[in-house]
Amino acid sequence: MLLKILKSKLHRARVTDAKLHYAGSVAIDSELMESVGLVPYESVMIADLNNGNRLETYVVPAEAGSRDIVIMGAAANLIHPKDIVIIFSFTFLTPEEAKEFKPKVVALNDNNDIEKRIS
Repeated sequence: MLLKILKSKLHRARVTDAKLHYAGSVAIDSELMESVGLVPYESVMIADLNNGNRLETYVVPAEAGSRDIVIMGAAANLIHPKDIVIIFSFTFLTPEEAKEFKPKVVALNDNNDIEKRIS
């Protein structure tokens, strides 16, 4: 049996742009991706704190240091620039692996700088 466990979390990221006419994904500053162990094309869930919308998409890297969080494709109808979001990824682990696993979680400030490493 495998358990679905939180792997990575960017807490309170501010959306910097939204591009409706794009094939679909979320672009995230590659430094922020690295800080929580996200890799290109990894599946993520995004929860919008402004309106309660939740969706699943995949990650593409944005320029390192840009602090960009860009919502692309149909998701741009649900999540807008300046919205505050939580970006999660998950992994599957055995119960034994899950006991020892620690997710990588950071809280961001209004400029998408890392304010605090939670775990």
